[in-house]
Amino acid sequence: MTSRRDFLATTGLAASALALTARRVDATGTRSPILNERTEPDPQVKVLLLEALTAAKLAGASWADARIQRQRRQNLGTREQQVTQVSDTDTIGCGVRVLVDGTWGFSATRSLTKDGVARAAKQAVALAKANRVARDRLVRLAPTDVHPNATWKSSYTIDPWSIAVEDKVALLMAANAEAMKVKNIRFVNSNLSFVKEERSYANSEGSMITQDVVRSWVTMSCTAVSDDRTETATRGPEVVQPMGRGWEYVLENDIVKNATVWAEQAREKLTARPVDVGRWDLILHPSQLFLTIHESIAHPTELDRAMGYEANYAGTSFIAPPNDVLGKLRLGPDHLTIRGDRSEPNALATIGYDDDGVKPETFDIVKNGIFWDYQTTREQAEWLRPWYEKNNMPVRSHGCSYAQSWGDVAFQRMPNVSIVPDQKVDRSLNDIVSATDKGIVMIGRSSYSIDQQRYNAQFGAQVCYEVKSGTIVGQLKDVAYVMRTPDFWNAVDLLGGKSSYELGGTFNDGKGQPGQSNAVSHGCPPVRFKNINVINTGRTL
Repeated sequence: MTSRRDFLATTGLAASALALTARRVDATGTRSPILNERTEPDPQVKVLLLEALTAAKLAGASWADARIQRQRRQNLGTREQQVTQVSDTDTIGCGVRVLVDGTWGFSATRSLTKDGVARAAKQAVALAKANRVARDRLVRLAPTDVHPNATWKSSYTIDPWSIAVEDKVALLMAANAEAMKVKNIRFVNSNLSFVKEERSYANSEGSMITQDVVRSWVTMSCTAVSDDRTETATRGPEVVQPMGRGWEYVLENDIVKNATVWAEQAREKLTARPVDVGRWDLILHPSQLFLTIHESIAHPTELDRAMGYEANYAGTSFIAPPNDVLGKLRLGPDHLTIRGDRSEPNALATIGYDDDGVKPETFDIVKNGIFWDYQTTREQAEWLRPWYEKNNMPVRSHGCSYAQSWGDVAFQRMPNVSIVPDQKVDRSLNDIVSATDKGIVMIGRSSYSIDQQRYNAQFGAQVCYEVKSGTIVGQLKDVAYVMRTPDFWNAVDLLGGKSSYELGGTFNDGKGQPGQSNAVSHGCPPVRFKNINVINTGRTL
C-alpha cells in the first residue's frame, strides 16, 4: 500500500517533470498567435482589430484604437548552487480605447472572438459616456501620419525562449561558482529576466502596426564577509545593464568570466576608507548617473506630472507650470543637452511606433542648458500648442504613449532620456580622472531618495574610488551625494566623448493608478560635477 508521504513525493516529482517538459517544449519556439515570421499580423488578428474598431464607431465613438498583445515574462533566480526561482508567464488579450465627446473610455478582454472584442468596444464607449461628468477638458489629438502596414522588430538575434531553462540555470550556476572562489565571498545571487511583447495595433484613422519586442537582463550580487565576521560588503545586483536585446546579449557579457571581477570589488570594499564629509568633484559613471537622470530630469519632464495629473501617486514636478519654465529655466551649462527618444539602438524604451500609433521622434528636453520641451502623447501635444507655434515647431506627439499590457490603458510613459556626449573632444573616463585633483569616481546604482517634486535628492553608488592628483588611490565606502536638482546639473563641468557613452536602465519604472511598469534606458558618458556636497552614510551621531 502506498503511504501518503510516498504518494505526495511521487506526484510532486511527476508534476515537476511535467512542468519542465512543458518548458522544454516551449523553449523550442512555438508559432506566435499574433505575428508571422516577418512580423506581420496574423490574418485573424487583423479581422478582430477591425471588428473592435467597427463596433466602437457604431456605438458612438469619434475615434478608437485596438491593441491585441501577447506578453511573456521569464525570471530565473539562483543562490550559490541552488535554484531559488523559476517563473514563466504568458498572457494574451485585446484592449480597446475610444473617444466620445472628447472623453476617454477603455475596456479589455481575454475573449479573442468577434463577439468578445465587440463587447469590449461597446463597453469602452459606455465608460467614455459615463466619464464625461468628470471631464476637465476636451481631449484633442495632435495629428500624426497614418501607418497602414507597418512592422517593427527590436534588435535581438536569439530569442531567449529558444534557450532551454536548464542551459540558462547552468550559466548562472557557473558564474556563481567562479564568484565563490574569491576570498571572503560568502553569498552570491544571480538572476535572468526576459520580456517578450508581440503587439498588433490598429486605429480608426487607418493605421495597422505590428511589433516584436524583446528585453533581457542579467544580475548578480556578490557579498563579502570579513575574516572576523564584523563587516560585510556587496557588489551588485545591477552589474550588467538591461537591454532591448536577446540571449546573445547575455552571452556577450560573459558573466562567468566577470563574476570574479565583481566579487573582487566586493572584497575590496571590506577595507575601503570611509569617505570624508565635504565638497568633492564627482565623476559619475553611466551605470550610476543613469538613475540620477531618470529621477531628477526624466520624471519631472513628464507633462502629465507637471500638470498635476500624477500628484496622488507619482508626485508633481518643480519644472512647472509650462508657461513659466519652457525656454526659461536653466538646468545646466551651455554644453549640456539632454534628449528624449525611442529610437536608440538596444535601449529599453525603443520602439517602432508608440501606443497612439505614432512613429516617435528625437527631441531636446534640455537644450544648451535651457529646459526646452516635455515628454508628450498625442493628447498632451495639444496642451503645448502655443509654445510649439511660438517657436515654429510642429504640434505633434513625441511618441511617448505606452501600456504595459493588453489589459492596461495607454498613457504617457518615459522615453529613453539621455545626455549628449561631448561632440568635439572624445574624452574617456581615464581622461576625466587625470584632470581631477580631488574627486570620487562613482560606479553602479545604489540606494537613493528624492522628494515628490524631484527637487531635493540623495544618491549613492555600488563602488566608489578616491581620486588624488589625477590618480585613483583606492576605494571609499559610505559615499552619497546630496543635491538640489538645478544646482546639481548646473555643476556639470566635463563631459565624456562619444566613445565613452553607455546605456543604463531598468525594467521597472512605476507610474499611474492602477500602477503600470515601463522599461526605460538612459544613456550618457562619464560626467564630472564640480564641488558637490558628499555625506557619509555610515557615520553615527
